[in-house]
Amino acid sequence: MDGLEQVFNSIVKQYSERLYWHVRRMVGSHEDADDLLQEIFLKIWTALPSFRGEAQLYTWVWRIATNETLNYLRKEKVRALLHFASPDDIAVQKVQADAFFNGTEAERETAKAIARLPEKQRQVFIMRWWDELSYEEISAITGTSVGALKASYHIAQEKIRLNLSNSEVSK
Repeated sequence: MDGLEQVFNSIVKQYSERLYWHVRRMVGSHEDADDLLQEIFLKIWTALPSFRGEAQLYTWVWRIATNETLNYLRKEKVRALLHFASPDDIAVQKVQADAFFNGTEAERETAKAIARLPEKQRQVFIMRWWDELSYEEISAITGTSVGALKASYHIAQEKIRLNLSNSEVSK
């Protein structure tokens, strides 16, 4: 096994689970996350020879995963529009239909509220809340200023809170 394979295997071993959950929270289903994770690791493998260490390995891997996930979500949005469906409704349906979801009903409602967020707010919320990344780390991954990230996160929190209170009212 050459050095590149060892580095790649180390990346897979070190980041697989965290990346899976990051992607799954963004796309809303196990099957989509699983497929996308394979594509992400393929992208990492092909890009690994060009990694120069200018960014931290973690940041570099997360940026690839995030960009691939956002590209996937954009394609899904186009597919939804071609079928005259709301992208938000489809995202919520994926969370609702995910056979591998094993949380409580409150967790499912929270996941649906997060799925309704605009792409950028969802991304920031997931990276900050679940992935527990600092605003500086998110900034390095997304290329967005810390101030803009803080604003997006705050707005996302308010939308989730409102969405959850509205779902309680409708029950």
